[in-house]
Amino acid sequence: MAEHARRFGWWYYAETYLRGMRAYAVPITFYAIGQPLLYLVAMGIGLAALVSGGVGTVDDVDYLTFVAPALLVSTVVMSVSGEMTYPVMSGFKWQRLYYGPAASPVSPGQIAVGHFTAVAIRFTLQSLVFWAVMQAFGASTQVLTSMLLVPIGVLSAMAFGALLQAYAATVKDEGFQFAFVQRFVVMPMFLFAGTFFPLTVMPLYLQWIGWISPVWHGTQLARVASYGAEVEPWLMAVHLVFLLACIVGGLLAGVRVYRRRLGA
Repeated sequence: MAEHARRFGWWYYAETYLRGMRAYAVPITFYAIGQPLLYLVAMGIGLAALVSGGVGTVDDVDYLTFVAPALLVSTVVMSVSGEMTYPVMSGFKWQRLYYGPAASPVSPGQIAVGHFTAVAIRFTLQSLVFWAVMQAFGASTQVLTSMLLVPIGVLSAMAFGALLQAYAATVKDEGFQFAFVQRFVVMPMFLFAGTFFPLTVMPLYLQWIGWISPVWHGTQLARVASYGAEVEPWLMAVHLVFLLACIVGGLLAGVRVYRRRLGA
């Protein structure tokens, strides 16, 4: 049994974390269904009517088709901050849920990876629900390839989530840190990373927000999958490498912090 824990401890912790989510499964379900409905109605249809009556198409497609894949990506990226900030601090400080597994053959690094894995599974399901709502609204012109929106959304969310988990693991006392992240990192990504309009129409001094944001890189890939947006193959490779680098770098940093704080 100890050998299994040493080998598969990351999955044991992920399973434990997922079981804990059952306590708030109903709010998660309502959130996963209600959020895409509200976004697509308010911004995809309401705002789309104004855009269509003004400038017409955006990126050679109607505005709903343009904005829907970006909303999927930005929604899961913003939502991941809820699982990678206070729950991480809680594992170390309030509920101290990390210390029990750390006292077993499960290593601190496996705990970090297990937490990451459980959150990734949750947002895989949330991305799938968002994609299904998009299809109900007719917001994709390429239905088959648009299924790639699910892994693209998860990849984008976990690119940000891995970095945020590593940072949250370093925070020892609650203060303004996570509020700062929400206000000065998450919201700018949502507003200025090409979600509602092409990044190129923004002033150059603001475009850098998109360049360093998982939202923009994921959004560009999502638009290619959803309606065939014209993106150079080399740039698609850059988007993918950027997201993967964030995940790998964030996980490596997170594992190191977990080992230091959990005494291994």
